[in-house]
Amino acid sequence: MKAQLLALALLVCGAAAAQNPYIAVQGAVESADGITVSNPRTILAVDVTVERDLTLCGPYARYAQKFLGVRAPLSDRTVWSITGARIALLDGATYLNAAAPAAPETRVVSHAGSDEEFARLQPDKTDMSTPALEDAARDAANRIYSLRRHRLELITGEAGENVFGEGLNAALREIDRLEQAYLELFLGKRVVSTSTRRYVVYPQADKQQYILCRFSAASGLLPDTDLSGDIVLLQIEPSGAPVAAAIEAPAKEKRVFQCRVADPATCTVLCGGREYARSVLPVFEFGRTVNVLLPAAR
Repeated sequence: MKAQLLALALLVCGAAAAQNPYIAVQGAVESADGITVSNPRTILAVDVTVERDLTLCGPYARYAQKFLGVRAPLSDRTVWSITGARIALLDGATYLNAAAPAAPETRVVSHAGSDEEFARLQPDKTDMSTPALEDAARDAANRIYSLRRHRLELITGEAGENVFGEGLNAALREIDRLEQAYLELFLGKRVVSTSTRRYVVYPQADKQQYILCRFSAASGLLPDTDLSGDIVLLQIEPSGAPVAAAIEAPAKEKRVFQCRVADPATCTVLCGGREYARSVLPVFEFGRTVNVLLPAAR
């Protein structure tokens, strides 16, 4: 399959040499614009995408089982994971070029008001005393049950028979928002953010493995010198596919010019024994140089 892919690329190189990433002129070439010196090389862009799952413990977390009958996380927790990777050529002149990395994004799974602060119970303006934490949690739980009763009454028509249409929808949305704010006091907040980091690799003919960085479930992407994380590895496997004989000039021909033919190598991103990306890309460093016959003068 790789040999067929390479042969196809080389056969069409005459019609679209500037857009064919599998072959390039090597050495000095003289044209109407002057002499151009070319030394084909491959530059790879590896984009690694990670996700941070942040859980913030709610102030009433230890009373969630008692008042709501559910278990809640009792401490803050941050978990990182690699969600994907992408390998492409860092060359805007080819159709295999690497697009810009995806912009970071944040998704708040449980959101009400602020991403950083929990909702506060409205204090009773007629009482200056400060309730104990358990009493405040009980009050918040009663508010949750009250909101659920009001929602059910609105839906079944037992309350607000004149509330319908968009007014009913607005009331239900407000009840949902308030309930969510009180639930977060017990269950906490969960914020999921995704970011992509690019690593640029310059392949070498005598090297097939490259350490991009390291990864830790507790800290995310780390420098390649930080031994506390697992290695994020780029592995390049040359195909060794033979160059199509149709483009190589006979040995006795003198009207030739040199071209560098890239090898369709398999590039893989690995971490912790798991594969995150695989692409077959042209790598000049594992290819070979051939003489191509010049077209006959007319």
